[in-house]
Amino acid sequence: MDPFYTEQLLPAVNRGLLMSVVLIIPSAIMGQLLGIAVGCCRVFGNRLVQKLMDFYTSLFRGVPLMVQLFILYYGLPKIGIYLEPAEAAILGFTLCSGAYNSEYVRGALLSIREGQLKAAAALGMSKFQTVLWIVVPQAFRRALPGCGNEVIYLIKYSSLAYIITCIELTGEARGIAAQTFRFTEAFMVVGAYYLFLVTIAGWLLKKFEQRLHIPGFGVLKG
Repeated sequence: MDPFYTEQLLPAVNRGLLMSVVLIIPSAIMGQLLGIAVGCCRVFGNRLVQKLMDFYTSLFRGVPLMVQLFILYYGLPKIGIYLEPAEAAILGFTLCSGAYNSEYVRGALLSIREGQLKAAAALGMSKFQTVLWIVVPQAFRRALPGCGNEVIYLIKYSSLAYIITCIELTGEARGIAAQTFRFTEAFMVVGAYYLFLVTIAGWLLKKFEQRLHIPGFGVLKG
């Protein structure tokens, strides 16, 4: 095999793969949790909370992710807040992912029939208990396809981390390509790595969705 691959490209890309995974996994988990919390606040919170959560969602869905990363990494030091490149990337990915996930969760929550809320109240359950034990479990199942799709997007837009000097897959390939001028080979290999990550994530999400499936609750084919 060409030494370019074995001695330069693959070792660098493997380092980048590790960094990408370090960015993706915590961002995906925290983004999902944030999305659930914000989605619940937007549906069941008081008017002030709803307005604040709507503003957060509109802000992070409306401002390009690249701009958000620049603000977090280059802007916050102006007010005395310093973040490492990986910390800024994870924070940016989490906030952006949480905003999109909250929309999926909000839609799922609104799809739950009001009669279930009244039945829970008749059984003596508080509003918090009803949301936690009756509404959220059903809504989570309905929101899962959309939230899973956001994980796929997160894998792909993690490639923006290199712009704030967090060298992941794309950053490593860019560096090797700049040194060797073999851009086509470098980015084709990186594309294959991203395809592998997305395929694995898609398979795991499908298995998770099947695991949570309740017979008679929607339609799911194996």
